[in-house]
Amino acid sequence: MSKKTADSATSKSAADQQGDIEVSVVMPCLNEAETLEICIQKAAGCLKKNNVRSEIVIADNGSTDGSQDIATRNGARVVPVERKGYGAALQGGFDAAYGKFMLMGDADDSYDFENLMPFIEGLRNGHDVVMGNRFKGGVAPGAMPALHRYIGNPILTTVLNVFFRSGIGDAHCGLRGITKEAYQRLNLQTTGMEFASEMVVKASTRKLNMTEVATTLRPDGRSRAPHLRSFRDGWRHLRFMMLLAPNWALMIPGVAMATLGTLLLLILWAGPVKLGGAELDVHTMLVASSLIIVGYQAFLTGVAARIYALTEEIGPPSSMLQNLFGSINLERGLIGGALLGVLGLCFIGSVFLGWAKDSYGPLDVTQTMRPMVVGVTLLAVGGQTMLMSFFYSMLGIEKTR
Repeated sequence: MSKKTADSATSKSAADQQGDIEVSVVMPCLNEAETLEICIQKAAGCLKKNNVRSEIVIADNGSTDGSQDIATRNGARVVPVERKGYGAALQGGFDAAYGKFMLMGDADDSYDFENLMPFIEGLRNGHDVVMGNRFKGGVAPGAMPALHRYIGNPILTTVLNVFFRSGIGDAHCGLRGITKEAYQRLNLQTTGMEFASEMVVKASTRKLNMTEVATTLRPDGRSRAPHLRSFRDGWRHLRFMMLLAPNWALMIPGVAMATLGTLLLLILWAGPVKLGGAELDVHTMLVASSLIIVGYQAFLTGVAARIYALTEEIGPPSSMLQNLFGSINLERGLIGGALLGVLGLCFIGSVFLGWAKDSYGPLDVTQTMRPMVVGVTLLAVGGQTMLMSFFYSMLGIEKTR
């Protein structure tokens, strides 16, 4: 047999072996020499016992403690991932995985790798994503800090369910499964701990078939502190969800503020209003003006956040926003903002003309402040509209690219 024929046969054999793999277990790894071996052995034992055609992929994020040699010695395939971060490591491992189904879990010996079949069966039964639920399966004493168990995880899971209606009871369980096809459809982008939230958010908004299975959590086997930082990573999760759901964080509050401010201005335009023992007058109009300006800016910023999330492909799709973004361009924004500004100048000009008519003498604040407040408000809103039109257009350039 010629060398060329032998190389061709070897290549074909490797390709057949890769195509024969059903499940890839992907473990992100950064200096996990203490616990990596037991994790690989548990996962391999479970898969072999249940005759699952599988592989174990160690997505190494730059370990310096010999984790790579440990993985190779235990039959795992090491995939070096240069870009740092939990999400980056998992993306590198998923991209290199051969399996039709992919399971992910930390290599710290806290997750139950000996009971992977509920995840695999869920994927076999047609689910795109199978989440682990540690609260259904059991959290061993000392496995999860009280801050995480009773405050952090419930709050973040509730926010995720309110914002995106995922219906998941443990949104931050690190042991979960996903089909290769679903992973490719989701086009996950984040490199840090918020990767876990991005997967659930995108799976929910794209109507993927998700389910949960019970799993357990035990104290990890490492002597060092975990990579997770409670407040830093918790805030990253929350910030990420707020970016993807600015309608809750910015747009709805902004509309509410602007509406309240507008109503107050309209009510007080005719004159002071008695409210119980108090009298609302021009000072309240100033507060109303602030509500309109801040609320309108919050709404515009929320729209910008959604556009950014769409252009970077990290947010859920929105046909309404796509249509809005297509119909509002720089020129229309400049024209609309300019018209508001001109209207505002008309109100301000009426005050100036009245002042000139009185030979620039003292002004009656209770009378002149009303048109002045309205004029300044319209001028500010017009300016905001024009400036944000430039910003939206910049996002549009990125979107086209």
